[in-house]
Amino acid sequence: MDIDFKEYQLRCQLRGHEDDARGICICGNAGIATSSRDRTVRFWTSDESQKRDYTMSKMLLGHTSFVGPLSWIPPNEEFPQGGIVSGGMDTLILVWNLTTGEKVQMLKGHKLQVTGIALDGSDIISVSVDWGKMMELMLPYGQRWPTFALVKHTLRRWRGGQQLEAWEAHNAAIQAIIKLPSGELVTGSSDMTLKLWKGKSCIHTFLGHTDTVRGLAVMPNLGIVSASHDGSIRLWAISGELLMEMVGHTSIVYSVDAHASGLIVSGSEDCSAKIWKDGVCVQSIEHPGCVWDAKFLENGDIVTACSDGVVRVWTLDHDKIADAVELDLFASLLSQYKISRKRVGGLKLEDLPGLDALKTPGTSDGQTKVVREGDNGVAYAWNMREQKWDKIGEVVDGPDDNMKRPVLDGIQYDYVFDVDIGDGEPVRKLPYNRSENPYDVADQWLLKENLPLSFRQQIVEFILQNTGQKDFTPDPLFRDPYTGSSAYIPGAPSKLPDVAKPSYKHIPKKGMLVFDSAQFDGILRKISEFNNTLLSDAEKKCSSLNEGDMSRLSAIVKILKDTSHYHSSRFSDVDIALMMKLLKTWPVPLLFPVIDVMRMIVTHPDGVAKLLQYVKNEDDIVSELIKKVTASSPLPANLLTSIRVVTNLFKNSCFHEWLLAHRGEILDAFSSCCSSSNKNVQISYATLLLNYSVLLIEKKDEEGQSQVLSAALEMAEEDTIDSDSRFRALVAIGSLMLEGLVRRVALDFDVVNIAKAAKASKDAKIAEVAADIELVAKQN
Repeated sequence: MDIDFKEYQLRCQLRGHEDDARGICICGNAGIATSSRDRTVRFWTSDESQKRDYTMSKMLLGHTSFVGPLSWIPPNEEFPQGGIVSGGMDTLILVWNLTTGEKVQMLKGHKLQVTGIALDGSDIISVSVDWGKMMELMLPYGQRWPTFALVKHTLRRWRGGQQLEAWEAHNAAIQAIIKLPSGELVTGSSDMTLKLWKGKSCIHTFLGHTDTVRGLAVMPNLGIVSASHDGSIRLWAISGELLMEMVGHTSIVYSVDAHASGLIVSGSEDCSAKIWKDGVCVQSIEHPGCVWDAKFLENGDIVTACSDGVVRVWTLDHDKIADAVELDLFASLLSQYKISRKRVGGLKLEDLPGLDALKTPGTSDGQTKVVREGDNGVAYAWNMREQKWDKIGEVVDGPDDNMKRPVLDGIQYDYVFDVDIGDGEPVRKLPYNRSENPYDVADQWLLKENLPLSFRQQIVEFILQNTGQKDFTPDPLFRDPYTGSSAYIPGAPSKLPDVAKPSYKHIPKKGMLVFDSAQFDGILRKISEFNNTLLSDAEKKCSSLNEGDMSRLSAIVKILKDTSHYHSSRFSDVDIALMMKLLKTWPVPLLFPVIDVMRMIVTHPDGVAKLLQYVKNEDDIVSELIKKVTASSPLPANLLTSIRVVTNLFKNSCFHEWLLAHRGEILDAFSSCCSSSNKNVQISYATLLLNYSVLLIEKKDEEGQSQVLSAALEMAEEDTIDSDSRFRALVAIGSLMLEGLVRRVALDFDVVNIAKAAKASKDAKIAEVAADIELVAKQN
């Protein structure tokens, strides 16, 4: 179907999502499915009374965190009206029947966020940021180099609600998957590659992108289109040949789609959807927020999903364009959004005074004032002689305006200079960011351009002069890679002052947090009350405590109360055996005061040593306790006390091996605590994540760090979470990014936007740690 290109215009806006609209799935002629950070999937059908509009016909509820990839199951015997497959941050894949709006399958197996879904016949193929098994790469015999651990990320195939197989695919998180009309699968990854799969065999690896491959699409009758964090869109032949590179976005490109007409659409962090034809951007559609996804309808219309929660449809058909009122409302919304982001002279445009400010006379001749006129900042100077403000002109946005920063090779810079070196040589492009050392930039650029290093000082002086950095002081630790000398600065003192390193207020977290205070008298009263309940029940009387047992409990509590003698006091084997018996035999609803005693025992040196004997054997008492209290419809009191038991184990290094070995099952078991309405449960879970982050950083466990990061991000993005819990989750994120191995994974998980949202918090400590995270994200 050929489309003669003309400008796309707004057709309609689909409102309903309560947070970022993240994903789009075109469901044939049946409608459009969309996913969101609000944890829902919504299904929209064409409004018969208003040919241009869509109405929401289904809201699918079941995910416990934000929903991302979607796939369409065409109508069949099992799904008469079709079905939807959705994947979420909660690690789940859900299959929905559109006839009833109910979920009919829940696929569990992924450990981290599900990032892509494709259908292969009746099979579901899914990808995520999961790890597969650890592979050891052995170097040749005789070389005294260490072995390297390589973790492979996997694809999973599901059939009939069960995982059929999984195979290793990429060396970093897999971000996207599509199925080609010829049957092969294509995946894109944070390892910057695309891979073409026939069955479980990789038949080609596509190299070229310089950052994460985030989006993929089939280019009809031609090949594959990819979108990347490097800011580019690339068109590839199936053979792997790069046919075309499209550069124009000024930030991360999250999504891409192609139409039979030859048009390509891309969605980006730079708040635009761009339409491409023959490699050229023919239209840029501005949005009031990040464009997470963009898809073509069969008729050539475009659907976009925006971070303002609105899904929009854009059309070339003049008869379907939105009415004047809706067009004006959108234009006004867009203008307000741009004003809120625009900066003039280092100030937000919306903070500038209006024209009324010119009614106030100046105080001195030549005094300047910048005021807001429409979408621009305009400078005026006070004319003392004529007692009026003279217009100087519009203030041009500086390099801090992210929407206007120059781009070279798909990368955004503060400056891109044209350098003419003469002798008939072509003009060269020199990119530079103010955060970079100009000497490093000069060295790298001269090597790249194959120019003599003798030009170095001239290049540095050119950069400093054209960026206004007259007082630049180089890093005293800098050493010329060729001479070993410090940077030469004319007139500089022989000893250079120290240059401050980035300063963080709340990260990295050092040491473990514990819950080591208890109301022992209240705990004993509750145990006594529950014991009387058991005594009055003929069937459960056998589980009750006798007077001797109650005396033993009182003796245990007496030891725990006397903290000044923890170094010398001891528990008898009978004491610990009694606690183990209660944990195994008491009914689950009555367990929480017993677990609370155990929470305090693990803070006692002798208590933790004796407990260790009960977790090293096959009958692991702590693992069994976790399974018991987190079973269906868990009681908040049981969750609270059991999380705190596990959290307190981090205080003792003898339990670190056990905590590492059981990390996956522990975090999975307690994952529902993120959405608990109980604030004490929330903060206990956040503390567990924080302690795990400290331990996993120490152990350099990248897989474990990613799982904790994923859980902490899920918690940090929730506005309803208790402020102390959110703070601890953010500290875990910042620490993992700063000293762990998962900074790139965090950036792929949209940590920058989560930090921006947290930075706006009224709680000072949350805003401060969010600023720490933003600073880490900017570091190279």
